[in-house]
Parts: sequence; structure tokens; C-alpha cells
Amino acid sequence: MTGPLLIALPGNDALADALVRLLDGERGRVELRSFPDGETYLRYEDAVAGRNLVLVCTLDRPNEKFLPLLFAASTARALSAASVGLVAPYLAYMRQDKQFKPGEAVTSTVFAESLSRHVDWLVTVDPHLHRRSGLDEIYGVPAAALHAAPLLSAWIAANVTQPILIGPDGESEQWVAAVACDAKAPYVVLEKTRRGDRDVIVSVPEVERWRNHTPVLVDDIVSTGRTMIETIGHLAAAGMKPPVCIAVHGVFADRAFQDLRDAGAARIVTSNTIAHETNGIDVTALIADGVRRLSPRR
Repeated sequence: MTGPLLIALPGNDALADALVRLLDGERGRVELRSFPDGETYLRYEDAVAGRNLVLVCTLDRPNEKFLPLLFAASTARALSAASVGLVAPYLAYMRQDKQFKPGEAVTSTVFAESLSRHVDWLVTVDPHLHRRSGLDEIYGVPAAALHAAPLLSAWIAANVTQPILIGPDGESEQWVAAVACDAKAPYVVLEKTRRGDRDVIVSVPEVERWRNHTPVLVDDIVSTGRTMIETIGHLAAAGMKPPVCIAVHGVFADRAFQDLRDAGAARIVTSNTIAHETNGIDVTALIADGVRRLSPRR
């Protein structure tokens, strides 16, 4: 049986190499560069005809990555690949899942429809599904939404003494409760009011009773970091220890990472769905299991 041919889009080499070992696959090579006018040039350097192809492309900063990804997927099909799957540990364009104001684009649907036309299956980790019951609501191909909560729980249990987990909002309570249960730790959930992309007001209920615990701020995504930064201020005012900030996806828009450190975070930890110096939780084996479920066997 021939293992899959894995193609790493730029910035995804470490994850692709690790998946090759776990999946008994092979690394494929692709030449990808820009013409002087900014258009993309792409060429497969290995024969892909008859092979099960796996494109590895995490989709933070998606606007610069999306067209090369579509070119890679479409070209693989044109070259008679047996199948074309996508490993996107971080899946972009999930937040705008309804029209909040008249005239807005529901970008999650547009993005999903476009991607579904070019790949045969999709594996991702903890997509932002606040108003969706599953990826099948918008994606027209088999899609595995893997859950990193047990890995976060294991890291907390192994690295934090007497933790108290703090979730970002009421919508996250079920997810944070599961992490806390596996880590054998108590938890509370923030009361949050979002007034804009970078304007968040939060309060921490009953924080004083946990003063002897180590706060662990848990979220699926840290992007601007405003919720965590606001929470750190509340915890400091209540006399609590500097918190550990932990997230599945470390997007870190603009200065978010430095701002979190400056705010007083004791430690910032993310998974390797997006390559960053904070990566301390390895989701590679989780992703490999998802690929085994969806990728055709030959």
C-alpha cells in the first residue's frame, strides 16, 4: 500500500515532515514563487498522477495563502491525482457566519463553497463553530473537526500547580468545562461585552475565592488578545497570581503577543496549529488520526 504524498505550502514544512513519519507517507516538492507583478507561479516537481495528495496549509493570514492553495489543489486534480485532501490545522473565515448588518458578506459560506470545489476532504482543529453545529453546514466535502481539549488538559495538569481555569465567555463554557474536568481543576467563565474588534469589557465572577490558585486563561483562538489582556488586569487588581494564557490557535494579530507579555502573562502557550515560539502542545498525532479517517487507502 502506497502512503500519501504530502505537499507543504510555505511555512508548513515542520508539520508536513512530522505527518510523513506518522502516516508512512512521502514528501512531495512544489516550486512556488511570485512573478514581478505579484502573480503566483506553481509547479509540481514530483509526479502526482494516481497518488493520494495531502496539501498541508494552515490558514492564518489567509488572504495571502488562499490563491496558492487553490492553484495547488486545482493543478493536482488536472494532473490526475487520485485524491486531493487538505490539512488546515487553523481554518480561517469561520467567524463571519451570519449577516450582522445589512449588506455584509457572509464570508464563512463563500470561503467554504470555494474551497469545497477544489479539495476532496478537509482536516482541521477546533474550528470556530459558535453558531454552526458542524462543518458540514457549509463545507460540501467530508471534513474532520478535531478537538485539542484533551491535549490542553494534559498540558495544564502536567505544568500548572493548583490551576483555576478561566473561560472567555458563556459560549465557551461547555468547552472550558471539558478542559477543566480532564485537568481535574475548577473553572469560571468571564462575563464579556464586545464593543468592537479591539474593544472588549470583561469581568471575572467570584475571582477572590481563587486567590491561592494559578489562573489559566483558556481560549480556542488568541488573535488581538484583548480579552486576555483585560482579564489579566482584573486578576492583578484582585491580587491573584500572574496567569498562564493558553490557546489552541495562536494567531497573534499585530502586536498581540508582545502586548500579552507586557500585560503580565506568566506564560503563553499554544498548539502547533500555527507555527510560533509559544508552541508547547503538539497536535500532529491528532491530525494524523484525522487524515487516516478521511484519506483514501491504496
